Amino acid sequence: MNLTRTRDSGQFYCPGCRSNQEFRLRARRPFLTLYFIPVVPIGGAELFVVCSNCREKWDPTVLQVDPKGSEQVQRDQFCDEALKSAILVVLHDGFISETEIDALIRIGNHLLGQPIDREVLGEMCSIAEQNQIRASNYVTTVAKRWSPDQKREALQAMFLAATAEGTLDDSQIKLLTAMKQTLELDDRTYQAAIDEALQWEHV
Repeated sequence: MNLTRTRDSGQFYCPGCRSNQEFRLRARRPFLTLYFIPVVPIGGAELFVVCSNCREKWDPTVLQVDPKGSEQVQRDQFCDEALKSAILVVLHDGFISETEIDALIRIGNHLLGQPIDREVLGEMCSIAEQNQIRASNYVTTVAKRWSPDQKREALQAMFLAATAEGTLDDSQIKLLTAMKQTLELDDRTYQAAIDEALQWEHV
């Protein structure tokens, strides 16, 4: 039988919630039982942290995480994922033009704050093509950890990449519509994100 007790509680930065939450530091220890009564402890106690909001369990080292450093790491990860999503939208038709390359570089540098040059962009495009990664599949996978604001930002990056040459063809319209559903955006939020993206003349 495993007996679990609370050893401590307080506030911590939850990586799952991406915000400060209440936690409980729990200790779980196996006991040998006699007639369902725990009598002899077996081995040492296993410590883990439980978030009171998402109920996820974490290793106790999570209590030592610097929130600012963690937030920056997560921001960098999101920007990388949003840029890859935009690249995959451009590659949807199997071709990438000079205009689209320039647009992707500007999207990375100005919109996402993710500096990128032609060489790195070329490597990312090559990897995507070799692995035959589809935009919809990729976004479905990574968007699960995006916040609502990040979903809007990623959609804007994908929209600006898709419209780099001025117009959207039927397949691009269909893809962006699918992204709306994948990102779980309602009509109002989706339209507001597109309208905001259209105002960014520098991109």
